[in-house]
Amino acid sequence: MSPVTTVRTEAQYEKMSARLAKLIASGGPGEEIELLSLVLEDYERKNYEIEAPTPLAAIRFRMKQASLAPRDLEPFIGSRSRVSEVLSGTRSLSLDMIRALNRHLGIPADALIKEDVPQHETVIEAPSVHAIRKLRDLGVMKAKEEFEAFMVRMIGPGHAPAFLRKSRTERTNAKTDQAALTAWLATVRHLAGRAKVSKPKKKMRGAAAGRRLAQLSTLPDGPKKARELLREWGIALVTLEHLPGTYLDGAAMRRNDGVDIIAMTLRHDRLDNFWFTLLHEFCHVSEHLAEDTPLILDDLDLRSSEEIEEEADLFAQDALIPRDIWKKYVTPEMSTEELELIARKAKVHVAIVAGRWQREHSDYRRFAKKLGRGEVRRQFENRT
Repeated sequence: MSPVTTVRTEAQYEKMSARLAKLIASGGPGEEIELLSLVLEDYERKNYEIEAPTPLAAIRFRMKQASLAPRDLEPFIGSRSRVSEVLSGTRSLSLDMIRALNRHLGIPADALIKEDVPQHETVIEAPSVHAIRKLRDLGVMKAKEEFEAFMVRMIGPGHAPAFLRKSRTERTNAKTDQAALTAWLATVRHLAGRAKVSKPKKKMRGAAAGRRLAQLSTLPDGPKKARELLREWGIALVTLEHLPGTYLDGAAMRRNDGVDIIAMTLRHDRLDNFWFTLLHEFCHVSEHLAEDTPLILDDLDLRSSEEIEEEADLFAQDALIPRDIWKKYVTPEMSTEELELIARKAKVHVAIVAGRWQREHSDYRRFAKKLGRGEVRRQFENRT
């Protein structure tokens, strides 16, 4: 990495700007991009008396500085149409977009977070027609209801941005339709408000509670039994299919009265996926939800290095199959009999063992018939 020094002259500024442009174009080290951005920003602040840029102005400045075309922003913002909407000022930046633009293009987060001065009356942005159709198919949106009226009915007039503003997790797809995601969250919150949960005598959390949930997987109606047990523990479990453009497995959040909510889309209608997602979200409601983190979103098809996501993954993994059992019995050349042996030792459904073996060995053909496909959604006709 080339040494990064302070900038004292215009010539040094031009030289470092050229260096930054080259690094961005070649996908150079993120640390050097960030350092160069900070040094250049400091020089600009001291020598150019200009108002702090709006998010759009900051993006356009970096594009000009690094000779980037709109298509170069697609890895960080999403589809071509979404990039066009952001650059035209008709779409606001999502939290994931802000993180990607800051991390990969070195645009200061403060500039990306600053709110633009509204040029016209604010309207509630509607999701795609496919998402609207899905909301109607699910029976939560009325046939002739306008989207804005639907959102107001779900959570009242002061909705939308508050759902996503405090999200902690990075485990969401950059191509997510944020309006559709907001609609899904609003519907989940509405459904959870109708769920009757007990006031627990004792807060059930931690590894022992996770194991108790996992062992329900051996029952034919295990998913339904899990919902009933969670109610006893004061947690509402809501199942609602994901909307087109949301790429979501689950979420952890809280009701206005403080009741924890686990929300699941069941987009992969398999027993192994259901139980892993359930335990992952149970860890979030047990350990990670807080006043400054009232919402955590998860697309479990994505890998994440974020600490709370790694904790939730490990919690789910150990709750389902204790590590001493897995380490002792798993082999690269497992037979069906050995698979069933691990399931008996762990006291869980064999689908859970099959799913973990597939993930760890990157072999999705072997044991494919053991995953319990089509055995989850039918148990949740009542979403709460």
